[in-house]
Amino acid sequence: MTEANLLKAEGLCSGYGSETVLQGVDFQIEPGEIVAIIGRNGVGKSTLMRTLIGLLPASSGRIHFHGEDITRLPADQRALSGIGYIPQGREVFPELSVSENLIVGEVAAGRRRKLEYEVIYRFFPILKERAAQRAGTLSGGQQQQLAIARAMISNPSIMLLDEPSEGIQPSIVKDIAKNIHELNTMTDISVLLVEQNLELITSIAQRGYVMEKGRIVKALSSEEITSRDEVRNYLTI
Repeated sequence: MTEANLLKAEGLCSGYGSETVLQGVDFQIEPGEIVAIIGRNGVGKSTLMRTLIGLLPASSGRIHFHGEDITRLPADQRALSGIGYIPQGREVFPELSVSENLIVGEVAAGRRRKLEYEVIYRFFPILKERAAQRAGTLSGGQQQQLAIARAMISNPSIMLLDEPSEGIQPSIVKDIAKNIHELNTMTDISVLLVEQNLELITSIAQRGYVMEKGRIVKALSSEEITSRDEVRNYLTI
């Protein structure tokens, strides 16, 4: 493994109970990259994300982060090490206010950085406006912004974004794509993106991987991942 690798999976297998979903996944991400994992529904993309953050145990294979083997680290320790996770469906705390949700992000990371609030509010000004509002009353797009902001509070090295466009209207998806791109440019944070939205994939991903039946079957170059026709081939049922 080279020093340049930020996150790397080698022969990664995982699943649910006796069902093995990941069948030996291999990929790597360098610092500052936005990389998309694409493929049809049911090929194991969300299982991969849950295994990388530690919500599912790896049955075999290795995960390296910043050159360290984190395969057996629990999820909270992976968050402390600098991995931010935005799950499919957002999963904000609906009864807590916007500001309280952000405080949860601070506590999960084990550190407090006021500067990160200033950065967050620059990208997501609606969150400052709605700081006292219960998160469950926000729109889907606003909840997604909150979920991203909560992960960003801890100043992670990489964000794992699982289907960020799900259930969100197209105009808001464009705003989220713009924000992710600007966050990456401004902070050099890496992004691993699992997504089905063609527009979002082709507008922000710098390269990609195609998953089929629990395996990475193809690496996509920058030219390929920004081609709508190329990407569409791997999303069509």
